[in-house]
Amino acid sequence: MSVRAKKHLGQHFLMDENIAKNIVDGLSYEHQNQVLEIGPGMGVLTKYLLEKDAEIFVAEIDKESIEYLKAHYPKLEEHHFIGDFLKLNIAESFEGQVSVIGNFPYNISSQILFKIIDYYDRIPEMVGMFQKEVAERTAAVPRTKDYGILSVLVQALYDVKYLFTVHENVFNPPPKVKSGVIRLTRNPKEGLTGNEVLFKKIVKAGFGQRRKKLSNSLKALEIPEELKTHEFMDKRAEELSVADFISFTQLWKAHS
Repeated sequence: MSVRAKKHLGQHFLMDENIAKNIVDGLSYEHQNQVLEIGPGMGVLTKYLLEKDAEIFVAEIDKESIEYLKAHYPKLEEHHFIGDFLKLNIAESFEGQVSVIGNFPYNISSQILFKIIDYYDRIPEMVGMFQKEVAERTAAVPRTKDYGILSVLVQALYDVKYLFTVHENVFNPPPKVKSGVIRLTRNPKEGLTGNEVLFKKIVKAGFGQRRKKLSNSLKALEIPEELKTHEFMDKRAEELSVADFISFTQLWKAHS
């Protein structure tokens, strides 16, 4: 029995056992004894996760995969299957902290990252495989073409480490692009607490017209009078670091 990869679910099954082991070993298992795997497919990561000293939960919407996992991994009981990650209320579904891992379906990989950000107080750590471009965008530094909304919002809450690149030929079916594995370790940057909503608005507006200076791209947010002559107004969003965005948000709040 095997599972047919479904294009509409963005499924590409990893076939390389060493890479699977390396992904699973990327989590520290220090913070918690609960781990949630997103998109387990035929369980190439699951089997190594079940060897760890942790309770493993799986988020899977493919009925064929769920049947396969139940048949091959009896350690997974009914309550370990939690359905669609994007619809999940993590605060209600888990007591305490839960780490996230997975060879993520490529068609929802950015949405997974934004969901992790929304529940960062519950998710101390994540190790995930993404299409290489998304992995690079998440880990990107200022003044590069990859640096954008995703980079800033994730790095404001987590330290990001790009672990390794994975080639197309170790998947079935092979994707059209290379993949990248990254680790997020929760580390909210100073000055962000209490300012998250405004911070997000400024970051999104700033990168919404990334070619323009902030004096232009932030107009719609009604820039406080005192900030109209701030040095950042003469810069583009991609020139500001995460710390710059946070300090600018604090100033904005103080003057609004």
